Amino acid sequence: MSKENKENKKAVYITTTLPYVNASPHVGFALEIVQADAFARAMRLFGKEVFFNTGTDEHGQKIEEAARKAGVDNQEYVDKYASEFKTLKDTLDLSVDKFIRTTDSWHMQAAQELWRRADEKGDIYKKKYKGIYCVGCEAFLSSNDLNEKGECPNHPGRKPEEIEEENYFFKLSNYKDALRAYLSDEKTVIPDWRRKEALQIVDSLEDISISRSKERFSWGIDVPGDDSQVMYVWFDALTNYISTLGFPSDGGDFEKYWLNGYTVQFAGKDQVKFQSVIWQAMLMSSGVKNTDTVFYHGFINSGGQKMSKSLGNVISPYDMAQKYGADATRYILLRHVHNTKDSDITWEKMDEWYTANLVNGLGNLTARVMKMAETHLERSPAMEEKDSKREINGFMENFQFNEAMDYIWERIAQLDHIITEKEPFKLIKTNQEDGKRLITELVVGLYNVADMLEPFMPNSAQTIKQAIKENKKPENLFVRPK
Repeated sequence: MSKENKENKKAVYITTTLPYVNASPHVGFALEIVQADAFARAMRLFGKEVFFNTGTDEHGQKIEEAARKAGVDNQEYVDKYASEFKTLKDTLDLSVDKFIRTTDSWHMQAAQELWRRADEKGDIYKKKYKGIYCVGCEAFLSSNDLNEKGECPNHPGRKPEEIEEENYFFKLSNYKDALRAYLSDEKTVIPDWRRKEALQIVDSLEDISISRSKERFSWGIDVPGDDSQVMYVWFDALTNYISTLGFPSDGGDFEKYWLNGYTVQFAGKDQVKFQSVIWQAMLMSSGVKNTDTVFYHGFINSGGQKMSKSLGNVISPYDMAQKYGADATRYILLRHVHNTKDSDITWEKMDEWYTANLVNGLGNLTARVMKMAETHLERSPAMEEKDSKREINGFMENFQFNEAMDYIWERIAQLDHIITEKEPFKLIKTNQEDGKRLITELVVGLYNVADMLEPFMPNSAQTIKQAIKENKKPENLFVRPK
């Protein structure tokens, strides 16, 4: 975050991408939304006003085909999966302010208004087009995008369709220079190698198709002034980032959080073209301020392979939360999954991390310190307004979730070392004054740990603080996995 944003902009807008509702939530999206939530919680703790948005992307050919295959109405189909994504709020203890669905009527009106503005700018035209279309990506591909089998590498086993039809196009190529200027600012994309990737995409920009004929599928938002076409799903879905704030109204939350605030988008590494190129050009065309920062995370693999149902290595965030609890699931995703690079997790690895660092680490430290406090201190020590959260401020403003968590666990290790080296449970028997002083120092240190943990493991942080306030050992924070 730039110095100007940190000092002058009290309002912070945070959003995830909108997952497509053709399947249940996967652990990759859980990573994204937990990262965004930790960032949102940290910004609130640092005195910022925060609007945290997420939701579901519900239009497009994939949805229409999946609903037809399931034998249900399109709306009924998306309602089912949207409800599953909504339950992530409780499952992962998320502090989301708004859950948007692209089938919401007010969102559809906002998408049409963005289209009209781009059209008035002269950036939309209609032409016949012949190309290779991947239903899985909801996008036209070039021959260079295909693998040796002539398939989309992201959707093997299903050859793209050859399609010829008349569509509307967006003059993306008009914005090469403007996008280069926007991306020249290093804060626009984190990590920096993704910014350079976006710049490479800009170098070879071509105009993009932004509508589909209703003769092929009709589950989408009508193109303004042409009811024979529906909007390309990406042109529709990307608009959610501002429709959720009340766009096209110039006031209210849209003015406060988007126009005058610091805007942050979280996305996966496969989203660079859509989030940092196409979406930014759409904003330029419509006369709306660009996103301040887009943060890109990597993918999660399991056992050295991409997760897939056929391999049986898919890890569900619901299963993780059921086994470990919300806070421990958040811990695993924020500390043991790399901030920006691909990571590999398995149930065996997660059991090891959980046992070593939570059961035997934070949980054991809390039990030992609070048992000594409950036994030997008459009351909880008064806590100085040190505001330990400030110690992780720099990490969080730079999206360094792993580093922040490592820093906290270093503090946990330091407290464990003090107990092992100075043995307060023995000292109290021979020198009560020094023993109480040492136990008090440990309680204060534990409180500082809890203070820093609030954005990452909010329930555990509050449990520890409450235990200190009551000067009482709490129930075990973490139970050993079965």
